[in-house]
Amino acid sequence: MSGPVGERGPVDCGLVSGGLVSGGPVEGGPVEPVPPGARAAEFLERWGLRQEGPPMRGQVAVVLPVVRTADGARAALKLQDVDEETAGEPVALRAWGGAGAVRLLDHDPATGTLLLERLDETRPLSRVPDVLAATEVIAGLLARLTSVPAPEGVRRLSDIAARMLDGVPEAVASLADAADRRLLVSCAAAVREVAGEPGDRLLHWDLHFDNVLAAGREPWLAIDPKPLAGDPGFELLPALWNRFGEGQLLRRFDLMTEVLGLSGERERARAWTLGRVLQNGLWDAREGASRLRPELAEIARLLLR
Repeated sequence: MSGPVGERGPVDCGLVSGGLVSGGPVEGGPVEPVPPGARAAEFLERWGLRQEGPPMRGQVAVVLPVVRTADGARAALKLQDVDEETAGEPVALRAWGGAGAVRLLDHDPATGTLLLERLDETRPLSRVPDVLAATEVIAGLLARLTSVPAPEGVRRLSDIAARMLDGVPEAVASLADAADRRLLVSCAAAVREVAGEPGDRLLHWDLHFDNVLAAGREPWLAIDPKPLAGDPGFELLPALWNRFGEGQLLRRFDLMTEVLGLSGERERARAWTLGRVLQNGLWDAREGASRLRPELAEIARLLLR
C-alpha cells in the first residue's frame, strides 16, 4: 500500500525458513539484529556474499548489507515474498537499467530474492528539510522513470481502475460521514473520466521521500518500486500524502506536473491523483474504517475545488 511512512510502516520483520513474517511497528529506535535465517544463508552462499552489518527492516522485506567476496563490491540482499506488488520489481528495475533507480545485480524468481547495488540508507530524501526541494527531486526521478514504456509482466492501471470502480458502492455505504461519501463518489467520477485511457508508461507507484536514497553515481536514486503500466498522473499522491503536515500541497502538485511535462494535462493528472485517494479509501473501508483519513480527504478537497 502507499500510505505515508509512519502510517503503515516501517514494521518489524523476522526471517523464517521459507519466508518473511511481519510483526508489530518499530516506530524508530534501535532494533535487535535478526539472525539471517535459512533463506538469507542460502543466498549469501549461492551468490558469494558476506554480510557486512545488521539487517534493515521494511514493510514487507528485510535487506542485508553485503559484500561480494569475489571483488569486494558492496551490495544489498533484499529478501521478500513474491506477491502481486513485488513480482514486478525486478522487471521494472531491468527496464530502467539503473537510470534513476537502483541497479538490479541478480534475482531469484522462485523466492523473489534480489541483489541490488548498495545505496546510502542513512541519507533518505526525507531528510532534506525543504519539502519543495525534495518534491522536485521526486518529480525529476518520476520524469525519467515514466519515460520508459512498461514491459510485459507488470500490473496494469486499466485493471486496477476497473476493480476500484467496482468496489465504490460497498465502500461508500460503509462510510459514516456524508461529506466523506460525497468525496469518494467524486473521486470515482474523476476516475471514470480517464479510465478509458489508462496509459502505458512504467510507473514506480510508491515514490515517497523514504523510497529515494542518496547514491554515489547519481545524487538520488529510487528504490522499492511496486510497478504498473499506466498514466504518470497516478504517481503523484505519495509525495503529497507524505510530509502532509509541511503543507504547500497544491504547489507540490503543480511542481510535479510541471517537471513531468503534465501541465497541459493537469486535469488528467488531477483525476488520477484522485484515483489514488480512492484506492486508499477503498483499502481502508475494506479494513473496517468508517471515515476517510483526514489527510486524504483534505487532498481530495483541494484537487476538487
